[in-house]
Amino acid sequence: MRTIGLMSGTSLDGVDAAYVETDGEHISRLGPAVTLPYDPALRRDLRLLLDRAPELSPDDPFLRHCEARLTARHAEAVAAIGLDADVVGFHGQTILHAPGGAAPRTWQIGDAATLAKRCGMTVAWDFRSADVAAGGQGAPLVPVFHAALAAPLPKPLAILNLGGVGNVTWIGPGGDLLAFDTGPANGPLDDWARRSIGADYDRDGHLTLAGQPDGAVLGRMLAHPYLAAPPPKSLDRLDFDRALREAGAGALSPADGAATLAAFCACAVAAAARHFPEPPLQWLVAGGGRRNPGLMRALQGALEAPLRPVEVAGWDGDALEAQAFGFLAARVARGLPLTYPSTTGAPRPITGGRLVGSLL
Repeated sequence: MRTIGLMSGTSLDGVDAAYVETDGEHISRLGPAVTLPYDPALRRDLRLLLDRAPELSPDDPFLRHCEARLTARHAEAVAAIGLDADVVGFHGQTILHAPGGAAPRTWQIGDAATLAKRCGMTVAWDFRSADVAAGGQGAPLVPVFHAALAAPLPKPLAILNLGGVGNVTWIGPGGDLLAFDTGPANGPLDDWARRSIGADYDRDGHLTLAGQPDGAVLGRMLAHPYLAAPPPKSLDRLDFDRALREAGAGALSPADGAATLAAFCACAVAAAARHFPEPPLQWLVAGGGRRNPGLMRALQGALEAPLRPVEVAGWDGDALEAQAFGFLAARVARGLPLTYPSTTGAPRPITGGRLVGSLL
């Protein structure tokens, strides 16, 4: 199938789009990819939605206004690829992720029907809710794609994605999968850069590299129970916000605060590795965090195996999650499972996803 995958992650920086040819089990071609940034107003409004999501109703006028602008930007990303597809994988923008408790819920905004009409293509969407309804975490969704992409590579292997939240896929020698969210990644660093120096993010890691981690603040951060909890587990973009504030990071200098947050991300990844059945031979890193030399240095200091950007394997670390949703869109179209007990804690392999458009 010819697919276009779309991803708007928890860093809220824009839309990634990527062309993939796949049957949902094997990958025959990875084609062009693009990134379209959000304009500052949309990014600001999406950040407000994250804060307000627990109290919002689906018909809230502000939410609907944001959703229409978000959907339009995704349609522009599909057009920018410049190729037709059998199915478009539309993840949408997560504004709330709370899979535990008495009322489990995951909420991604985006109008799939409007996107299908604007693009003239079938759209696969709503990838997470079936897994959450079955008792799974609804995240991460990319491990089955990681496994297909990494088929020729030596195992055990760990693939780490550093978006707003970090997530890892461990692939064993026999193809066994274990996946979960490691903890906060770029999200707190981006918020810190915005509050402390008025920048959207720590460009080239300058802020992180200029500072020193504060041991006392870091120690309080590392006491968070999420880090010791066994998988399956997943996070919302804002799950750690209160804990980070209470740890006292706000009293640090801009550089020391950034260095402390980077060290926390690295220690969270190291804690995640304790759950692996076997140590990985190497870590391959995707997502925007791999472009922060300060964060990468902190990670390599915390991990025992070599740590490299996914480009060493010939992959595109900026397009990887968008490619994953093209791959998953083919699985939705074919009725193949998206999630498994070892990736989300679902009780069985879960198909999930919905289609709107001509494939119906």
